[in-house]
Amino acid sequence: MVIAASPSFVAAAPQPVKQGGTAIPLFSRFSLVNGNKSVNLEALNFQVASTTAKISRGFDNFEKNTGTPHPSAVKGARKRASGGLPLKSLDAGSKIWFGPVYIGTPLQVFVVEFDTGSSDLILPDFDCDASCNGHGIYDDELSSTSVFLDEPFTVRYGSGDIAYGYQYTDNVMIVGLTITDQTFGAALHYSHGLQIEHFAPDGLMGMAFQAISEYNQSPVFQTLITQGQTDEPVFAFSFAGPEPELYIGGTNPDMYIGDFSWTPVIQHGFWQVNIDKVVGNEQIVLTRISGIIDTGSHLIHGSPPDVANLYQAIGGTDASSTLGNGYYTFPCSAVPIVSFTFGGTSFAIPAENFNLGASPIDPSVCIGGIITGQYTTWIVGSIFLTSVYTAFDVVNARVGFATLAN
Repeated sequence: MVIAASPSFVAAAPQPVKQGGTAIPLFSRFSLVNGNKSVNLEALNFQVASTTAKISRGFDNFEKNTGTPHPSAVKGARKRASGGLPLKSLDAGSKIWFGPVYIGTPLQVFVVEFDTGSSDLILPDFDCDASCNGHGIYDDELSSTSVFLDEPFTVRYGSGDIAYGYQYTDNVMIVGLTITDQTFGAALHYSHGLQIEHFAPDGLMGMAFQAISEYNQSPVFQTLITQGQTDEPVFAFSFAGPEPELYIGGTNPDMYIGDFSWTPVIQHGFWQVNIDKVVGNEQIVLTRISGIIDTGSHLIHGSPPDVANLYQAIGGTDASSTLGNGYYTFPCSAVPIVSFTFGGTSFAIPAENFNLGASPIDPSVCIGGIITGQYTTWIVGSIFLTSVYTAFDVVNARVGFATLAN
């Protein structure tokens, strides 16, 4: 499903409220296929490189902040093809979900990507160079509550591409809930992938844990909790249907049916949980693996031996020699049925999500949405998350999945 919308919508300033659950409508820009319905391989490569670089940054930040290596920062048996991938359009290769946040006094409105695979808020600074052209910019001189911290930050995106700037604190409002002294980064330079022709939102809002923060500071949602602004320490995503949303301060009962299947976070930093099993074409292929639940990624990345076993079971073919390391294909006439089990409940990946589209080399075979990654832990992106209602419980450190309504 594709939901097209411009991030340059006019967002009315919300009325302040003290507590309660409230929805943020989400918008998406996404195109992974060419006009002939074949996969845009360059865009796909860029999406894979972006996700890999982001997770690697998280592992690096975890070690920097905690003094110990992340247990999952062990690379798999096989790396992807060597050499830098071209940094092209992020919009063309990654499903990103964005909505409004408000910063400063008086409020300045920004559109941000909501990303559970990272932890920091980053926006363009008023003094940013031409790399920020076209984005909304943060002007500290217009905010009476802005504090310059004189703390630099640098975020590396792989292949030498970086964003850098300085940290500030200011008031942040999201769905009418206001927090004070929130740390964020104001960029003086945006990486290629964050520039307006490649990345529609103004910035990013990470929603994982402080342990992987570049600033080693509390992420926005955790600050909402500590400052007593939410009734429940929970946020939830629905990416399906005509009105996708991020729900702050609980879950939206109109968006799901039945009970949640909860599974605990096994390592603070990312939203990393155990996957009970992976079933392909009614055959149990994998059991007791771990996965990072990442709304900022589109594909599912798995360890090389696990992914090879899965495709062997479902009739897939290693396409490394034609499409590049990590990709697998299957006959377009026989899309595999793959499901993941969390907390004892099985959830299937819809065929239209698992099937990324026809190979640009052979239109009779299609590319699978599960690819090999660089680490032993899996990364579970939106090709799975669009099929479930997902809740993130910060205080109890758990992720819940429920069946979508309708």
